[in-house]
Amino acid sequence: MRVYAARWIVPVHAPPVADGAVAVDGGRIAYVGPRSTAPAGDLVDLGEAILLPGLVNVHTHLELTVMRGFLEDLAFRPWILRLTRARQAVLTPALLLASAKVGIAEGLLAGVTTYADTCESGVSLQAMVEMGVRGIMYQEVFGPDPAHCDGAMAGLRARLATLQGEQTSQARLGISPHAPYTVSDALFAAVARLAADDGWPIAVHLAESEAESRLVREGGGVFADALGARGIVVAPRADSPVALLDRLGVLAVRPLLIHCVRATAPDIRRLALHDCAVAHCPASNAKLGHGVAPLLELLDAGVRVGLGTDSVASNNRMDLLDEARLAVLMQRATHRRFDALSSTSALALATHGGAGALGMAHEVGTLAVGKQADLAAFSLGSPRDLPGHSPEDALIWALAGRPAALVVVAGEERVRDGRLLRPPEGAYDALQEAGRALAAWRLAGNA
Repeated sequence: MRVYAARWIVPVHAPPVADGAVAVDGGRIAYVGPRSTAPAGDLVDLGEAILLPGLVNVHTHLELTVMRGFLEDLAFRPWILRLTRARQAVLTPALLLASAKVGIAEGLLAGVTTYADTCESGVSLQAMVEMGVRGIMYQEVFGPDPAHCDGAMAGLRARLATLQGEQTSQARLGISPHAPYTVSDALFAAVARLAADDGWPIAVHLAESEAESRLVREGGGVFADALGARGIVVAPRADSPVALLDRLGVLAVRPLLIHCVRATAPDIRRLALHDCAVAHCPASNAKLGHGVAPLLELLDAGVRVGLGTDSVASNNRMDLLDEARLAVLMQRATHRRFDALSSTSALALATHGGAGALGMAHEVGTLAVGKQADLAAFSLGSPRDLPGHSPEDALIWALAGRPAALVVVAGEERVRDGRLLRPPEGAYDALQEAGRALAAWRLAGNA
């Protein structure tokens, strides 16, 4: 048995414990409480630190870590086009795997132990397994032309069959029909049937931009123009993207819906009715100019919500505490209320809320006896976090950007003293190589 002691233990679902300890045995939590009554074991004294559950990042694109800084200051459709063209021209499966590993490494150093990753290439599952983290890789499927639905489904089934053998108890598969502007109604409905029949978890980018909403409502706008140029018939599909997925049976399989910036009051009622989950990505939504999601309204309606960083291509940082801080600031500014969202609530979104959004609340997200020993600790004592009165306030307001002092996944240490114990060998060099290749591609006039 190993016992981790710290100035503060933050279970999330219960009040903080001063001068507390967490005992780990067989990969699970065996004790949470005062240090004075902790069981005997190998003691790891973290000193002036806050120990909390490992953070849960409910939306990433790990394979796109290499795109950091490559897609700056672009409108949404040009942003997507540059990403797609550069990826197809430059990035090999080996480079995408290295990119995913570096993304996980960055997340681990920020205290993230669980990842919900949408991935086209399929490399993220291997990266999760090799890096020893927990997560779901949602295999992306695209197909805006209904005439190609059968082919897209055949390709998806083949990819899932190939990847199934790579799953472990910690890293598993799901499906992501990408978004309404890249997936036909027929394909959405087919994926929903597959998920209902076989139990696959589903994630969809939804209600992210005005262009997407206009495509669905009116059959117009930049996405409609692009689809029409490919000979795909475009027409109004529903009152909103959420209403569209309701009509097609996708909401019935309780998907994780990414963004929901444009969700209306009727949309939110639909999400609550079907027990859907939402990945709230405030930094990405703000950077791309999409707006601020109705987070308080979602929470008030009882919708399961977690926090996501999105890819570093649209965020530049894999820092979930920073995401939580931004969520508080944006909700308070939008609602003009100092009490719109508390630091305690924001921390819950980054831990227990994320676990609930992914259907993992029985295993991770809080420090409770019997749960998986996924832990993160952040050291106190620098000038910017002294003197410190509340550990939740310190985590949200002062510790964003600080590397984790300790990270544990299923009882195995992954970070100690702010250093990765299993750095991804060769991945950093490969990422630099890929970055140079992307820069050369752009300089050649391909952007």
